[in-house]
Amino acid sequence: MSKDIRIKKGLNINLVGAAEQTISKAVLSNVYALNLNDFHGITPKMLVKEGAEVKAGEALFYNKNYEDMQFVSPVSGELIEIERGARRRILTLKILADKEQQHVEHGSFDAANASSAEIKAFLLKGGCWPFVKQRPYDIVANPDATPKAIFVSAYVTAPLAANPDFALQGKEKELQAALSALGKLTPGKVHVSVGKTSNSPLASLAGIELHKVSGPHPAGLVGTQINKIDPINKGEVVWTVSPQDLVIIGELLLTGKFNAERVVALAGSSVKAPKYYKTKIGTEIATFLYASGVNGENFRVINGDVLTGSKSSQDGYLGFYNNTVTAIPEGDDYEFFGWNKPIFNKVSSTRALTFSWLQPKKKYDLTTNTNGEHRAFVVTGQYESVFPMDIFPMQLLKACMVKDLDEMEQLGLYEVAPEDFSLTEFICISKQPHQQIIREGLDLLYQEIG
Repeated sequence: MSKDIRIKKGLNINLVGAAEQTISKAVLSNVYALNLNDFHGITPKMLVKEGAEVKAGEALFYNKNYEDMQFVSPVSGELIEIERGARRRILTLKILADKEQQHVEHGSFDAANASSAEIKAFLLKGGCWPFVKQRPYDIVANPDATPKAIFVSAYVTAPLAANPDFALQGKEKELQAALSALGKLTPGKVHVSVGKTSNSPLASLAGIELHKVSGPHPAGLVGTQINKIDPINKGEVVWTVSPQDLVIIGELLLTGKFNAERVVALAGSSVKAPKYYKTKIGTEIATFLYASGVNGENFRVINGDVLTGSKSSQDGYLGFYNNTVTAIPEGDDYEFFGWNKPIFNKVSSTRALTFSWLQPKKKYDLTTNTNGEHRAFVVTGQYESVFPMDIFPMQLLKACMVKDLDEMEQLGLYEVAPEDFSLTEFICISKQPHQQIIREGLDLLYQEIG
């Protein structure tokens, strides 16, 4: 029996360029890359040197603060480059892929008869542990911690994001294996959220607490669901896993191989034929971007969705956690007196000179233009209208900016991640970088309190 969650506060951003629900196989990439910025808070220690031959699933580096936590290669080949930044900080690892792929063989794992310690050890050794994230702090989970619950969100409301109901078709066996194993790692429940009218493969699985969610964005964010199902208090930990990462975990448990396969939605108004591609983590974005064709030259490639993704070059690489790549026009042009005339072609949460509220289902072709410059916070009350958590968003943002640890704790920073403030950042008339502010606040809280 499911438990329904209905979110009323929020804002749907309907954009042109949703991916058509057909899957093509992307051209094989010559080079695959791991961007270490994807693993926030991890201090890497290399296990192989530049020029070394590695297999798919072979460890490239480990976490300095937890040596058993290994990060593995998505493909077999030669480690051709270790890109470093200031103070020799490792930024990117690049692997020249073999034509014939070879995998590290771990052997199948009997999770049904294994202890929680044995499951953790297998996932750590197999390279799947980085898929398990924890809150508070929105970092790779600490294996020594015991979460009070585990959350999986298969309901997506972000603009142009990949539809998990479509991407997960035929993966019931892997999903069940992963959820059954993860269920042994918590004394609490495994909460799985799906759309109220969806046909998600996750809805029929055993050993889960099913929730059917409805409402506008950010109803699909796992942070919103945690807040409504089992909020995080000080001293508590919950873990989160995305649905496509469950498939990789399940395949490791069933076959003993780390298969870094992804179903990626290529979307956006700058793409001529937006659709889904089957590829691998770390692949070159160009292998499927130009296969669909692009409109013009002045567009931005976003590694992820338009609200939480990061800017990428056209010859960049798919992020470790991403299953969406978006291309939209670059907003480097400006409107004369754009602030002082009626607006019909943009989305807004207000009714001041804007009319998107009259056509809630209309799709818009938006650019990256912020339509204004950075300025001090203006108190409008708009954040609260799209922020469904029981938290004061502006007060929390200000507490993070002034580094007031007591206020940050009391105002609920333990419950949130940067993505939870992506929508308030979108509607912010002050053009403040909300996600960056929250990320810096979480880092400070983790450093000082842990």
